Amino acid sequence: MLTFIGLGLYDEQSITREGEAALRAADRVFAEFYTSRLLGATVEDLESHHNTEIEVRDRAGVEQDPEPMLRAAEDTDVAFLTAGDTMISTTHADLRVRAADRGIDTHVIHGVTAETAASGLTGLQNYRFGKAVTLPFPAVHGAGDVPPSVIESIDANRKRGLHTLVYLDIKVDTHRDLAELDTDEPYMTADHAAELLAGDWADELAVVVARAGSPEPLVAADRLSALAERSFGEPLHLLVIPGDLHHVEADALEALAGAPAALLPDEE
Repeated sequence: MLTFIGLGLYDEQSITREGEAALRAADRVFAEFYTSRLLGATVEDLESHHNTEIEVRDRAGVEQDPEPMLRAAEDTDVAFLTAGDTMISTTHADLRVRAADRGIDTHVIHGVTAETAASGLTGLQNYRFGKAVTLPFPAVHGAGDVPPSVIESIDANRKRGLHTLVYLDIKVDTHRDLAELDTDEPYMTADHAAELLAGDWADELAVVVARAGSPEPLVAADRLSALAERSFGEPLHLLVIPGDLHHVEADALEALAGAPAALLPDEE
């Protein structure tokens, strides 16, 4: 059996009760933290809290060499841990398909995601979000500050009146990655992202969500150009580019995120 378990958003206590029970009952536990991370807990914290040993796999160990995990799951109960919800990444869906092709039973225990947290914290309605995008560090894609695909997706959502969730790049695989990016910061910050996006939408409203799932999350709304001049503290961060706003959403951004009234639609 291979059980995929989402750990939630912040620390060792963010997991669901169902996930906790399955994790503690597993014979062997694997994890990856390259798609996302728990900023409120280390691997050692997780091991201590759940009284188990966790084998962390890097990207290659999940995508190119999953054999140790699959072999173990043929005869024992194996747990595979990720931050957030375990099935948001196509990497994990591919691993589940590989297991199914080998006749290995699989089970999914979901966790809270950044997407649902962003909707809940900002007051933007979840069914009014369009296609999400990931904003990479410029050195990663080598095509200017913002990839054309990101601009196209945001523009397409805006034309339809839909909000865009912008995931911010995480580069934590190797020290070489950081050297190539010419940065000491492995997590893209919201002010950096706002600066990049302000090249196309400087005066447009955007919303920062920082440390979702933590005891003290931060939500701030303003023009992209203004957000680029602010600091939002410790990671993880993400951005939302709103589309058309329902009056309840506009009220929520003003009350919960400090959005300037001048950037919000007038009440009819």
